[in-house]
Amino acid sequence: MSTAPEWTTVLSIRRATSDDAATVHGLIRGLADHQGQSSAITVSVAGLQRILTRPEITYLIAERDGRPVGYVSWLERISFWSGEDYLALDDLYVTGAERGRGVGEQLMRAAAEAAKGRLIRWEVAEANVAAQRFYARIGADLIPKKIGRWQPR
Repeated sequence: MSTAPEWTTVLSIRRATSDDAATVHGLIRGLADHQGQSSAITVSVAGLQRILTRPEITYLIAERDGRPVGYVSWLERISFWSGEDYLALDDLYVTGAERGRGVGEQLMRAAAEAAKGRLIRWEVAEANVAAQRFYARIGADLIPKKIGRWQPR
């Protein structure tokens, strides 16, 4: 009798709660490490516990055999141009060993289901070519845009 390869095990996706703050923190750190931006993470586990209770914030964790393997997070916003609510995707991340196994697409499909027909909007770094290929593959339109950041002191 042969055992099924690991990638055939069931993937589950669930909404994170404040009890998941340490797991969320670890996944966020994984994304930051992957992007070479570890020093940008300043939120604490306690801070995430508070954030995860806010109703306008959704954070979905993908798990395989109870192990976190990715996430998608967003905020609900309104567009002053259209007058419509939309989901502002914050992050999509899949751990290295799980990339190419459909986790990212399943997370995006879960976000689409939650959107209930509303627009989903996000930003992707120009240098992140792999992410751009993924988004194009699932049918997303990528629109060039410069993002301004300003932190007045």
